[in-house]
Amino acid sequence: MTDYSSIEKKLQAARTRLILDQPFLGALVLRLPLVRANPDWCTTTATDAQKLYYNAEFIEALSPAQTQFILAHEALHCGLSHFTRREHRVKMRWDAACDYAINPLLIDDGLSPPPDSLYLQEFEGMTAEEIYPCIDENTDLDTLDEHLYDADTEEGGSQQNTRGENPNSERPSQQSDSEPNESSSPYESTDGDTPQQTGEPQNNAQGAAKPPPISQQEQQNLSLQWQQRLVGAAQQAMQAGKMGEAMSRMVDFTVQPVLPWRNLLSRFVSSIARDDYNYSRPSNRRGDPAIFPSLRSVQLNLAVAIDVSGSINDKEISEFISEISAIKSQMRCRVTMMTCDAQLTGGCPWEFEPWEDMELPAQVQGGGGTSFHPPFEYIDTSDLQPDVLIYFTDAQGSFPQNPPAYAVLWLVKGRNSVPWGERIPLN
Repeated sequence: MTDYSSIEKKLQAARTRLILDQPFLGALVLRLPLVRANPDWCTTTATDAQKLYYNAEFIEALSPAQTQFILAHEALHCGLSHFTRREHRVKMRWDAACDYAINPLLIDDGLSPPPDSLYLQEFEGMTAEEIYPCIDENTDLDTLDEHLYDADTEEGGSQQNTRGENPNSERPSQQSDSEPNESSSPYESTDGDTPQQTGEPQNNAQGAAKPPPISQQEQQNLSLQWQQRLVGAAQQAMQAGKMGEAMSRMVDFTVQPVLPWRNLLSRFVSSIARDDYNYSRPSNRRGDPAIFPSLRSVQLNLAVAIDVSGSINDKEISEFISEISAIKSQMRCRVTMMTCDAQLTGGCPWEFEPWEDMELPAQVQGGGGTSFHPPFEYIDTSDLQPDVLIYFTDAQGSFPQNPPAYAVLWLVKGRNSVPWGERIPLN
């Protein structure tokens, strides 16, 4: 028979060790009350961004170090607001991307993952948004824990439920917007029917029922709370000198505004294509000696290079071209489009005037190695003189040593960096 008392002590000991050794993670774990779940639905652990649910037998089988890992894992899901960042993405792929983003951070901090935890070295330092496109659309990856933020849908959108729509599910009480008293002990419990934010397990005979997904409004409220907790925990850890660089970068990404790549691309191009004022002296035949500025609209010369070495799929290329075409329709823009693997593919470049629709030829030969030299070499030897070159790639290849005189924007799928120019992650 399972000794629930010893399991609760094991969880408390793991949480205490995190507070001492990894104060950043420990501070986040303290914000999640520990709730023993009914094993009929919870086989390992789970979180709904309000509580941490656990299967007692699963925790019993873990080592103390693995118990610390699983507590920190669930707390980071909440601290990094993974429950509000999914947006249009397919739930199964998004959940896997979140685990791939979190687990390297915890391993880098010296924690020991339980068996079957998702981990790939090539995803180290990447956000869930950057990892998501790298996961196969037909993936059947299973995360170690359950993410209870929203319901699964085949279309990939969030299916929001509100409290009371599932009468057979018991919804844990919404946490108060106010934070717990920092001076109170995390191990003290208070009387009353409503569970308190003491971090103590709240159990019943069978274990807690599975909570329904949280509503849109609850997600927004919880996201704000967790961002405040994340920043506070990071500040305390940095003051103690116990905040790793990788974890610090992930916190910075989370608290900064996150914009889709389409918005960033549009803003970048618009900033280059701004209309300007012309102060040239008017003709003497005007009869008016005053010089008034006039608004002058300049055509933007846009060069586009697409990596067709095989790492970028046709759907992503189609989305990229559609976005360039949309930008082109909003401003006077002449586009020169090139496709390249180790060299420019046959038939390119293709040129599109401001009034022409953009479309990639039906057959584009590619799939070889990757070199970024050919598009720059073509521009140097032609009369192109672009205002900006936008390169759509995974950034795995040979770069020119020196940047050109014109602006370069890299729209990058994956984690690879670029030696110069502006980088926008494909998220």
